[in-house]
Amino acid sequence: MFVKKKSLWLFLLPGLLGLMVFHLVPFIGGIYYSLTDGTVNNNLVWFQNYQRVWANAAFQQGLRNSLELSLLSTPLIFLFSFILAIMLKSLRERSLPYRNILLMPYLVPSSALLIIWMVLFDYGGIVNRLVTALGFERVMWLESGALRVPIILLYVWKNVGFSVVIFSAALQSVPDEFYEYAALEGAGPVRQARSITLPLIMPTAFLVFVLAWVNAFKIFKEVYFIGGAYPRDEVYTLQHFMNNRFAKLEYQDVTTAAYSFALIVMVFFAMIYMRKGVRGVDRH
Repeated sequence: MFVKKKSLWLFLLPGLLGLMVFHLVPFIGGIYYSLTDGTVNNNLVWFQNYQRVWANAAFQQGLRNSLELSLLSTPLIFLFSFILAIMLKSLRERSLPYRNILLMPYLVPSSALLIIWMVLFDYGGIVNRLVTALGFERVMWLESGALRVPIILLYVWKNVGFSVVIFSAALQSVPDEFYEYAALEGAGPVRQARSITLPLIMPTAFLVFVLAWVNAFKIFKEVYFIGGAYPRDEVYTLQHFMNNRFAKLEYQDVTTAAYSFALIVMVFFAMIYMRKGVRGVDRH
């Protein structure tokens, strides 16, 4: 048994070395770099970079917009994927084509999706035609603060299929007998989903929420493709701030903003895990 374990490390070693060289070492080195002044000598200035970046109005705007976009997108991803996964489970073998259709936007490059989206939300596009048919005035979706709407819808449409696949895999482990008994007791689909499905797949649901929330901070390519490096204030994200600072060779600001964001994410998930742990203790 010990010999097998030693041979296993030989297979894991190349991957571990690559992980350390290309991820762990740059991560640790970036922390040091964010504490220096960026000169030839790289003098330590400690937290002066963090104080300067956090006082920057562009950083505050980008961080606020990134948080708002994630808080708007994540619940939509979670809700739609959960409902669609339940609907697909009821179709059983007939659900395979629909799963592939839902997963297709996740596999298509973002640039192709953006072209379609720009056609749909153009001033004379299909969306505005529907808006005028309902009796409202046309909206400048791509050139105003309303850009948030197509960006969020694009993100949800692109990522909901992946979350549906995760939910569908978890739903396979829920026994059908639970639903049959609940139906005999008069529980409807909503009550069954709330009282049976969601509690039994809570670890998977938490994973979907985490992935959706983290990936929501990647809404940058879409906004950059439409609005450029300096879009409207309503859609200026934290990635815009870091990308613009990188273009100006202000690497200290880039690393400082990146580690500030990483700290916020770690604190957020630490609070969630602690709360989840407290609930688990209370149940026992």
